[in-house]
Amino acid sequence: MANNKKTIAVIGAGLGGAAAARLLQQEGFCVDVYEQAPAFSRLGAGIHISSNAMYIFRKMGLEEALCKMGNHPDYWLNRDGETGEYISRIPLGEFAVKEYGAPYITVHRGDMHAAQIESLDQQRLYFGKELVDVQDSGDDVCLKFADGTEARADIVIGADGINSRIREKLLGQEEPIYGGTVAHRALIDGNKLKKYDLDFEDCIKWWTDDRHMMVYHTRPDKSEYYYVTGVPHEPWDFGNNAFVPSNQEELYEAFEGYHPIVQALVECTDHVTKWPLRYRNPLPIWSEGRMVMLGDACHPLRPHMAQGANMAVEDAAILTRCFLATGLDDYQTAFKIYEATRKDRATRVQQISTANTWFRTQEDPAWCYGYNVYEETLKG
Repeated sequence: MANNKKTIAVIGAGLGGAAAARLLQQEGFCVDVYEQAPAFSRLGAGIHISSNAMYIFRKMGLEEALCKMGNHPDYWLNRDGETGEYISRIPLGEFAVKEYGAPYITVHRGDMHAAQIESLDQQRLYFGKELVDVQDSGDDVCLKFADGTEARADIVIGADGINSRIREKLLGQEEPIYGGTVAHRALIDGNKLKKYDLDFEDCIKWWTDDRHMMVYHTRPDKSEYYYVTGVPHEPWDFGNNAFVPSNQEELYEAFEGYHPIVQALVECTDHVTKWPLRYRNPLPIWSEGRMVMLGDACHPLRPHMAQGANMAVEDAAILTRCFLATGLDDYQTAFKIYEATRKDRATRVQQISTANTWFRTQEDPAWCYGYNVYEETLKG
């Protein structure tokens, strides 16, 4: 078990931050989690948990719960958006369990996140803590929050997303890059689809040259059908908002000429939001002093490969292994091993996600889905 005398602060209780906190607390580390949101909320979005991350949820003791709440698609299907012709069929389901060693599910992000949050030490989880400044004295780190409070920690993990305050402290202020594409996100009531004589497949991506719509069930009873798009869009000023409302008219225009199934999905859409897809180029460093980053803080991903959360969870698992290997006193070595072990893989996924080429042809995803962080040799 780890030395409990030293404290790790995790900034951000999202999917990656919660994973890091859970894994570290399991190993006996003293971990405080600071989340800027005032409380947990069930955000209306879907997510893929692929086999490479499910290994880690197994370690956390959450695999069974996730498998019960999620849907288990037999395939990730890819079809031409206009003709409906199948472009590729990527086997999942029992194939994933047999070939990769763990299930592949699609699930409501909020349901999964709730299970993660509940698994943490609730006495060390703090909401309403917006980080405004961080000062590394060399001996420890002082965290200053918008509510006027302060905290100290020996190690700080920045799991605070693409606009990470930790990244800003280490590398300076720099706005993420808008790539010219937006994502529309909507959750459809599954009962609305029953009036159509159409096959709403479990997990499918509709493609044309410059846009797509990814659709999948988020519950085993098929009561929710979620989609996220990628559509070209001129840049505009979002202000401080991560997204803005959209509408059916915009979707009809974006997917004019698409297959009748896509038209039915638009017709069943009650509420839809529009998100600018932003990214960063690979960062020169992932850590400095007593601070280190994971997930979107250091390698933000577009959703086109459905690996953003999975990569953050992988980061959390490898970072935990590094701390166990070196101890917290030798955190600098732990950070070097962590970055050396993770950077090539994270960058590869980042580049494929940006290019949006994943499954445009029949390909073997074993290098991604079959990856097991607990069998990976630590580098450096």
